[in-house]
Amino acid sequence: MTAPLEGARRWRALYMLCLGVLMIVLDTTIVTVALPSMKADLGFSETSLVWVVNAYMLSFGGFLLLGGRLGDLYGHRRLFLSGLVLFTAASLACGLAGSQLMLVAARAVQGLGGAVVTAVALSLIMNLFTEDGERAKAMGIYGFVCAAGGSIGALLGGVLTTGLSWHWVFLVNLPIGVFVYVGCGRLLPHAADDVGAGQQLDWAGAVTITSSLMLAVYAVVGGNEAGWRSMQTLSLLGIAALLFIAFLIIESRVRQPLMPLSIFRHRNIAVANVVAVLWSAAMFAWFVISALYLQLVLDYKALDVGLAFVPADLIMAAFSLGLSARIVVRYGLRTPMWVGLLLAAVGLALFARAPLEGRFLVDVLPGMLLLGLGAGLAFNPLLLAAMNDVPPSDAGLASGVVNTAFMMGGALGLAVLASLADGETRQAITSGVEPIAALAAGHRLAFVWGTGFALLAALIGGVLLRPKMAPSPEGAATGLVH
Repeated sequence: MTAPLEGARRWRALYMLCLGVLMIVLDTTIVTVALPSMKADLGFSETSLVWVVNAYMLSFGGFLLLGGRLGDLYGHRRLFLSGLVLFTAASLACGLAGSQLMLVAARAVQGLGGAVVTAVALSLIMNLFTEDGERAKAMGIYGFVCAAGGSIGALLGGVLTTGLSWHWVFLVNLPIGVFVYVGCGRLLPHAADDVGAGQQLDWAGAVTITSSLMLAVYAVVGGNEAGWRSMQTLSLLGIAALLFIAFLIIESRVRQPLMPLSIFRHRNIAVANVVAVLWSAAMFAWFVISALYLQLVLDYKALDVGLAFVPADLIMAAFSLGLSARIVVRYGLRTPMWVGLLLAAVGLALFARAPLEGRFLVDVLPGMLLLGLGAGLAFNPLLLAAMNDVPPSDAGLASGVVNTAFMMGGALGLAVLASLADGETRQAITSGVEPIAALAAGHRLAFVWGTGFALLAALIGGVLLRPKMAPSPEGAATGLVH
């Protein structure tokens, strides 16, 4: 039994960790709103401007798996605080950037720090909360931060860019980073630094998987510009695939692998990561494509787009404050997951109507409510399924794997959806359709595909995921399940 003071301290540590993760999640969308201002101020071209986003995605996606494993080997607490310092310092450099090169380089460093923080935070939460009901509640709060942070970022980015300047979308991270560092430094147990004592880093595995992920992300984010059938895209994807195969061969032979392949013998871990790839593709259809539809077709301002996501955020907040934990404890993992994904698919299907004269109450709000409800239901059991079967020594690895699945699924899904939407729009314009109507047609097609991703995720999770995992000693005594 945990003493009351220790229990309160764990929850305060959770809130600090989630605030750090929220800062990272916000950064992915808060910057998007400020891109036009950066372009005008620093003289970016349309082609070079995308590197403000791509530089971050490259380093973030490439170092997620390595960051999680480094936490296992050298201490989750130590790596979290180091990543936080790196991200905060890079945010300061971004905010003070006076040239394109400085901003893009600082964004790449930001991505590295963000990858470490994101990968290690989840393993810290899993190690802090070992009792079933508390863990489910803690993961619900973490899931809300991950799911709602993107839409909150759009709202905050609009406020900061409009009221101050684009520099403040980065400088706002400074007080948050310092506050989280001081709080986590006081609250997180030092014992977490001894998790991987005596182990060594698999450098060959680290180099091959990091290079593979970075090349894959580079190929994906450049696919729309270079063309999906271009020599550049196909070559990069081919090299990334060869490096990944080399990584698997290395991991099957070294004594202390970066990623023990045996982790995927746990069915729920394997299934959860496949579902994460599909679900993140659907989520990006929601966040990005719906934001484009609201801005470009319905003529919403940046602040209006952020406000449109508020109903979904409130629903996810309600789930994170205990509702999701009670549902998981009562019904297990499988049912809430597939039902949530199915509701999200219906929400995306409603957006697939994408009328030219859409009204908020009729054409936007119903989809937002269903997507918020679906994300609130599905996120907690999905994260638990991806993390619960591993021992503390592999918590960082499992965290890095599932975060990589989300990252790669989102990046690839967004690239595919954007490509499909752009192709449909171009074809419609060629056929004589008005530009706004052609844009709406492209968005409709993207939403249809996003609906398909969510439906497939619901099917795989509903059929293959084990409804309950083996109970922990605490769970066996109380009748709870993971």
